[in-house]
Amino acid sequence: MGKRPIVERMVQFYEKKPVSFHVPGHKHGLLTELPRAFRDVMRFDYTELSGLDDYHHPEDVIEEAQVMLANAYGADQSFFLVNGSTVGNLAMVYATCTEGDLVLVQRNAHKSIFHALQLVGANPVFLTPEWDGKTETATHISKDTLKNALNMYPGAKALILTHPTYYGVINPFMKEIIELAHASNMPVLVDEAHGAHFSANETFPASSLDIGADAVVQSAHKTLPALTMGSYLHIQSNRVSSKKVNAYLRMLQTSSPSYLLLASLDDARDYIETFSKEDANYFIRTREQFVNGLNLIKNLSIVEVEDPLKLLLRVNGYSGFELQKKLEEQGVYGELADMTQVLFILPLVKRKHTFPFADIRVRIKLAVEQLMKQPKSKIQIDYTHDLEAISRLATSYKEMDEHDSEWILYSKAVGRISAGMVIPYPPGIPLFIRGEKITTNKLEMLADYLASGATIQGEHDLSRKQLLVLKEEIK
Repeated sequence: MGKRPIVERMVQFYEKKPVSFHVPGHKHGLLTELPRAFRDVMRFDYTELSGLDDYHHPEDVIEEAQVMLANAYGADQSFFLVNGSTVGNLAMVYATCTEGDLVLVQRNAHKSIFHALQLVGANPVFLTPEWDGKTETATHISKDTLKNALNMYPGAKALILTHPTYYGVINPFMKEIIELAHASNMPVLVDEAHGAHFSANETFPASSLDIGADAVVQSAHKTLPALTMGSYLHIQSNRVSSKKVNAYLRMLQTSSPSYLLLASLDDARDYIETFSKEDANYFIRTREQFVNGLNLIKNLSIVEVEDPLKLLLRVNGYSGFELQKKLEEQGVYGELADMTQVLFILPLVKRKHTFPFADIRVRIKLAVEQLMKQPKSKIQIDYTHDLEAISRLATSYKEMDEHDSEWILYSKAVGRISAGMVIPYPPGIPLFIRGEKITTNKLEMLADYLASGATIQGEHDLSRKQLLVLKEEIK
């Protein structure tokens, strides 16, 4: 264990047995009626008191911890985020784009990217990702797609990518794609929410930071031992202004930051920085033993991807949702399910950690056995819909705000402009984006999602088979 400035200062503060006449109102957990375990944590739920630094104007332990974070990841400047990767995505878009700017954006981005573009008032150009038959998921954009987009829109102000995908798939041409954008003097912003652990060891894929991205957001809470909502934002070039990013973070983030989150981010940075070669070898051996054990379970198929923390579980003839239900009946909760599989995010264990892999394997085996007692019902879905490689909104965000909307049956929505987002969740990748024309292909995809029992978020009324569209088409 290395130095953790925020954690150490909070412990020192606690040991003074301070009396609280300040916020929060639970007074170090004395007034709460929550269970004991909650009260123990609330003793460290501090605010910005003397000696604990100021989150929005750090000059002491928070500044020291953020400098250590930048050094650990090789960035010019790094920030702790207490509002999740969502606020990091918002800040880097605000810092690089203005109203009316053309922005190239990977079509399977997270919804927070689309919200950021809408708030800024940018004109997004959507780049459709490649389809991966191995994982049966949309993955990354190709070099040809980017080259064509750069030729069509030479004035674009930024390229926004997602890397890796939610499912742990890596773009093998990421470095070349970043170089193509830089050759057009275009900053590359990367939502690397699922790659905070990549810097732990050379056995992991390369982080976007290591191959030239200008601004990178990472969810420390997804794959590192940080509390939920804890994330990082890294800047490593003058194409993105750290000063602007910092200014927007001050505006967009809470003025009452959780010191529990800050401490966990400080600890997660130390965790990754002290992840030794021996730890990496232990993790690889432990993972291999677990995967080998799963492969011995009859009727269960395991799909491995480039990110060793991600694992896909399938049972032929059954949907991922059906498998997920049986796993949860055995107390095993995966990250998400889709029509094909269940996604597991494995723990990044060190040598000193134990995780009940043997017991988990027994539970998974029971879940599969219970699933096999059901009739097979998996719907065969063709995901290889012919979508445009490069597309635009049918109208601007500003024009949309000036027009009314109406509900219509989705079977009659072809050619209409969507007035809301329709998002199969997880992983939170929009199927329809506000301002986009509704096509037959995407309606077919929606029908597939509904038939499979997927959860659909956004502005819709699918219980009545209705979508929200602009009342009159904008010419």
